[in-house]
Amino acid sequence: MSQQAGYSPSFKRPAEIMRMRRKRARSEAGVFSGHGSTGSPGQSASSPDSVRPFSPGPLFNPQSRSGGGIKRRNPFANIENTYSPRKKCLVYNDDGNAEAADRYKVKKTLTEGDEDMSTECRGVLPLRLTQVEKHQHRDTSRKESVTFSEDDSLFEEEEEDVKSPLLKSPQAIAPASIAPPMCTEYPADWSLKTRLLFTSPLSLSWAQHPKAQEEALGLSQHCRAQFSTLPHSLQDPRSCSELRCAFQQSLVYWQHPSLPWISLFPRINAERNFTGKSTPWAQDTALQQSLMSEWSVSLSSLYNLLKSRLCPYFYLCSYQFTVLFRAAGLGGSSSITAFISPTTRGFREAMKAEGIEFSLPLVEERRKSREQQNLTESQGEEEEPKEKAQECSELKEGEDCRASDEGGNDGYDEDEDGSFSWLKEMGVQDKIKKPDSISIQLRKEGHAVSLDHKPESVVCVEGSHTFTLINFLINCRSVVASAGSQAGLPPTLLAPIAFRGAAMHTLKARSVNVKTQVGSTFQNISSLEVTGPILPSSLYTITTLLRSAQKGNFSAALYTHTPTAVMNTHTAEQQDTGGSVDLSGCGLHPASIQQLQQPSSLGKTALTHISMNNYSYTWKN
Repeated sequence: MSQQAGYSPSFKRPAEIMRMRRKRARSEAGVFSGHGSTGSPGQSASSPDSVRPFSPGPLFNPQSRSGGGIKRRNPFANIENTYSPRKKCLVYNDDGNAEAADRYKVKKTLTEGDEDMSTECRGVLPLRLTQVEKHQHRDTSRKESVTFSEDDSLFEEEEEDVKSPLLKSPQAIAPASIAPPMCTEYPADWSLKTRLLFTSPLSLSWAQHPKAQEEALGLSQHCRAQFSTLPHSLQDPRSCSELRCAFQQSLVYWQHPSLPWISLFPRINAERNFTGKSTPWAQDTALQQSLMSEWSVSLSSLYNLLKSRLCPYFYLCSYQFTVLFRAAGLGGSSSITAFISPTTRGFREAMKAEGIEFSLPLVEERRKSREQQNLTESQGEEEEPKEKAQECSELKEGEDCRASDEGGNDGYDEDEDGSFSWLKEMGVQDKIKKPDSISIQLRKEGHAVSLDHKPESVVCVEGSHTFTLINFLINCRSVVASAGSQAGLPPTLLAPIAFRGAAMHTLKARSVNVKTQVGSTFQNISSLEVTGPILPSSLYTITTLLRSAQKGNFSAALYTHTPTAVMNTHTAEQQDTGGSVDLSGCGLHPASIQQLQQPSSLGKTALTHISMNNYSYTWKN
């Protein structure tokens, strides 16, 4: 690189700089004493013209500076440590006047007589710059290209990264004109919600205090499965009678048994709700039998409706577990499915004794992932002998693999005597004490019990085995508590449509206007709180109404009943049936049916937040 006048070619050490300054001070003292001239300290009077005051940068002519003396140059200056592409440089014209020009864009108007320059601009060098840094230090990982604008009077000096475009962010690669995709729907969530909290910059007061006629019309539309069509955006939701009727319709659910003085949902860890309440059935055996008889009739009625595709789904909530029954065609399954969560080893053993075939989806998924991982590792280590790999797998079987294999069948098919055959082959069978059958059985049971009351213990029953499960639940003693505050009380049945012995209930809605601080100002925010056993179809209907009423701008916080969060997991033989199963007579809105037919993408988690901005959904789980 060509060096310029008055420019330090390399970085100097501090000791060398101090030595140069002392030498310069002595020479300046001799000159000043000989000629009697005065100057600023540290300034050499014999310095040549065009000394660079602060390097790097264009040369300064001392005569062109107005005011005091010339500032000394920076001895530590170097192009490598002071060059900034964002800084503007001075470009000198032919007449000697300096103009500020951007580092990346330089505009020069061609004169009429400068035809050669115009021709040269269309070639390789667009401009003939004088006294500008032509030899700049460029990074080896970048290359520069020159592109001309439409009028050929502007050119841009672009830097193209040589690195792979895969290392860039998608926002940097994607054109700025492409808008992000809009999500008009959120994934189906099969968990039960206990509370919804909606917030919106627009008022939500239309959702409460309905008129008597509006409430009656909403209940009638729910019973007759009639749905009103609302426009895409409502100008005045408070004066829209159809919106308020549809909102009352979305709050309805059906429950059995119905005891007005006791809240029958949730039932798991809900002893506080029953403490101090009147429970006349606790000590009356005849009353308990009457309650169980009516409950059995209601459960049988629900299953018949489900089998006939007149009921989309229903929940059974006991004091220990929750069961979700889904009709064929929902959740991507072509048959009736039932999820039970959480379960215990004793409950699973009882199901086996009744001949109910079931699967543990989360345990099988973990086992498949481990097998896939082991297969990948074995492919990367093909040089290892097969005998050694088999021996390692046998040693790990009792520690790692047994826990996952235990979930599918709660037992081992491996022969106990065969597991210790390798001791006989080594000739040390008499020196090592074998564990007795009781120890082996306790170890097997320990792996099975470790799943109890955990999300991994969720059980999936499919097809005709769901009918056997109904009979099992009716006759099983573990569905009813034998002691405690819930003793003798049958499980709670929840459904979106009417069934035998059910009572109509509505969710509680309350609207409040609050002020929240946004920066230094306060902004009015309207909130809507919905409480109760919120079913998946109710959640979808409420969000659909808010989309029209709030002009596509609202957010919601969802509070999930924890034992039901894992019911979004996939079944063992899940397939996307699409619209092959006709569910038009199940009593739900066609759009809600379409959403529930899709396989859930949430896995073992549930939605916690939903936000809509400009009619586009975003969510968290």
